[in-house]
Amino acid sequence: MGIWQRLLLFGGVSLRAGGGATAPLGGSRAMVCGRQLSGAGSETLKQRRTQIMSRGLPKQKPIEGVKQVIVVASGKGGVGKSTTAVNLALALAANDSSKAIGLLDVDVYGPSVPKMMNLKGNPELSQSNLMRPLLNYGIACMSMGFLVEESEPVVWRGLMVMSAIEKLLRQCYMRVSLASKSAVIVSTPQDIALMDAHKGAEMFRRVHVPVLGLVQNMSVFQCPKCKHKTHIFGADGARKLAQTLGLEVLGDIPLHLNIREASDTGQPIVFSQPESDEAKAYLRIAVEVVRRLPSPSE
Repeated sequence: MGIWQRLLLFGGVSLRAGGGATAPLGGSRAMVCGRQLSGAGSETLKQRRTQIMSRGLPKQKPIEGVKQVIVVASGKGGVGKSTTAVNLALALAANDSSKAIGLLDVDVYGPSVPKMMNLKGNPELSQSNLMRPLLNYGIACMSMGFLVEESEPVVWRGLMVMSAIEKLLRQCYMRVSLASKSAVIVSTPQDIALMDAHKGAEMFRRVHVPVLGLVQNMSVFQCPKCKHKTHIFGADGARKLAQTLGLEVLGDIPLHLNIREASDTGQPIVFSQPESDEAKAYLRIAVEVVRRLPSPSE
């Protein structure tokens, strides 16, 4: 579906570009050329948009068996939503083994959760014709990546994408008790990323979804030889944005080779190196997330 989010309940949705176009996820860029409308045509279009907006947002439907949904979002590709969502899911499970955690990868165009979670294959169907999620490291996962070949492009748009996400979300035999109407914004400290993160936070506010806080990803790089620290993407940009928004930074994740290697090999760092400083950073973020979650009745 375009740009944007990962759902942690189960982590990628999308941001819609103006005029109904969908901007591809993963940092891709689309250039759309359209003819300029005449005065009458422009006025008709404005009236049509006003009519659509007056209908309000679609009615929210509860997801059977799910108590909490955390949307891991950014507003921009390439800032680490998938890596954050995967490790956050594992950290939530590690911090409270009584909770069932699921991860829903809603990135239709570039699903990466299957690789990061070392999962392959097609979901089996239950007797009630529901897809059974694939399971690894104790996390139930569902992704478009299980339904198409790894190198096969998905060129769907609009209603086809929405229909696919609806099926992944509701026609899946996934019973989750933690992992809702809450969002976590991921951003690097770079100004360009923060601009989109700011828009993302404002979007959630407009649709009455509480933002739990920001994760400052790739916050600092430390040379493995001399230990010198370099703020490649700038220093504390997410903290400044959090102050502007009246939010808090849930934690900082460094730009570290171990995180990248663990993700590429399908052994997320929270699972494969739980005692590392990088894994502990995700575990601390999970604690902050749970502490800020609204009650399911809210």
